[in-house]
Amino acid sequence: MSQAEPRKSAAGLPAGAIVLAGCLVAMLSFGPRSVMGAFQLPVFSSRSWGQDAFSVALAAQNLLWGVGQPFAGALADRFGSRYVLIGGALLYAAGLALMAQAQSSLGFELGAGVLIGFGLSGASFNLVLGSFAKLLPPRRLSYAFGAATAAGSFGQFLFSPLAGALIDRFGWEGAALGFAASILPIIPLSLALSSPPAAFPAQGGGQGATFRRALGHRSYVLLVLGFFTCGFQLAFITVHFQRYIVESGLSPVVGYWAIALVGAFNIFGSLFSGWLGMWVPRRFILSTIYLSRAVATALFIALPPSPTSALLFGAVTGLLWLSTVPPTSSLISQMFGAGSLTMLYGFAFFSHQVGGFLGVLLGGFFRASTGSYLPVWLLSIALGVMSALINLPIVEAPVEPLAQPAE
Repeated sequence: MSQAEPRKSAAGLPAGAIVLAGCLVAMLSFGPRSVMGAFQLPVFSSRSWGQDAFSVALAAQNLLWGVGQPFAGALADRFGSRYVLIGGALLYAAGLALMAQAQSSLGFELGAGVLIGFGLSGASFNLVLGSFAKLLPPRRLSYAFGAATAAGSFGQFLFSPLAGALIDRFGWEGAALGFAASILPIIPLSLALSSPPAAFPAQGGGQGATFRRALGHRSYVLLVLGFFTCGFQLAFITVHFQRYIVESGLSPVVGYWAIALVGAFNIFGSLFSGWLGMWVPRRFILSTIYLSRAVATALFIALPPSPTSALLFGAVTGLLWLSTVPPTSSLISQMFGAGSLTMLYGFAFFSHQVGGFLGVLLGGFFRASTGSYLPVWLLSIALGVMSALINLPIVEAPVEPLAQPAE
């Protein structure tokens, strides 16, 4: 089947319903994960083992999300995304429930780290993007990718103040159980995103040959390396920003609303990035995003802490937050085709999550060893500048398919 001939979902739904279902999945999966930082101080105050376990669990969550993503993507490309989404949702919900009930650091790390990490690899918007690539017309993909990313951002906007309210009323344990229940609607929604197994087979030689070829393709490698910075910056802010705000002498409410603004403004940033990708070279979009993040961070840490600077940082960061996803995913789809997008984007996301793992871990390490987050802020700025340069040489063109062996 040609890439230009999209399939309906297994449920026979039209394109609009597929996009709506995908956006709801992205919102529900990204929401709880994006507000994990709100649990940090409550866990510290209620558990003697909380401080060490929290950083380890969240670092492991980011890493295992990345480790599991290429495998979840390969399964979704080969067999369809429905059952991968269901399995991921069940692991995600179980991880949140175990996190809430944990009475030891090991239990907390297993739930918040291992189960949620692997659950996210099967139930996050990465799977949604792959389904869109298989089920929607190619001309609409960039904007659809932006819509799914924006929906994830709306989840962040929705769940951030919700997390604060639930923690205040029911404790962090009750909030985690509530979030576990909110993941379960992903299971029925997955039907709308299900494409027939192997509807888009990988290029000649199968998935393994396509993956090896991608690792030898300069533009793909540059894209993957640049995505490392995105993960580092996002995970560090997601986990440590709330504590940074409180330790700067500001109210915790300022942190909640700054993160909510990240989600709200990312709706616009993601949609605009997806729309812009139809008209502007996507390597230029990515380079501009990374450089702008570096400038925004430098200004934020240079200014005296205040509610105004924190909220402005949240808004500007939101415009740049997940706006990397539409150009990154659409470039991979252009290079290697829709049939391999979930797997190859999954590997790029692995790089993203290695960056996230280090952002969380180094944030905790430098805060404990130096009493300050400044070294990690400075590293984030340097990585932003490097990624802005790395993305410029990317060539935006399809990779020639492998020659098929003679009969």
